[in-house]
Amino acid sequence: MMSMHYLAVAAILMIGMSALVSRRNLIKIIMSLHVMGSAVNLFLVSLGYREGSIAPIFTNAPSLQMVMPAPQALTLTSIVINIAVVALMLSFAILIYQHYGSLDPRRRRLSG
Repeated sequence: MMSMHYLAVAAILMIGMSALVSRRNLIKIIMSLHVMGSAVNLFLVSLGYREGSIAPIFTNAPSLQMVMPAPQALTLTSIVINIAVVALMLSFAILIYQHYGSLDPRRRRLSG
C-alpha cells in the first residue's frame, strides 16, 4: 500500500513537470510549480505514515504507535514557503505584464 503513495506523488510531479515545460504563459508556469510543491508536500506526509497509527498529540495511551511528527512539521514549513514563493512569482508576473504587455516568456516587446 505504501508504494501507491509514491506512485501518486510521481504522477503529480510528472503532471507538474510536463505543464512547466509545455506552457508558454507565466501564470500557468507558476501554477505548475505550485502543483509540484504540493506533490512534495504529499511526499513528505507519506514518509511519516504508519499503518494503524494515531496522530502525534498527547494522549494517555503510551502503548499506541504514532505517526512521525517531523515530516508533518516539514510539510507545514514547506506549505508556508511554497505560498510565499508563489506570491512573489505572481507579483513578478504582474510586473512583467506591465512592462512587456505579454505573459509569454519568449515574446518581448521592443521598447524604443
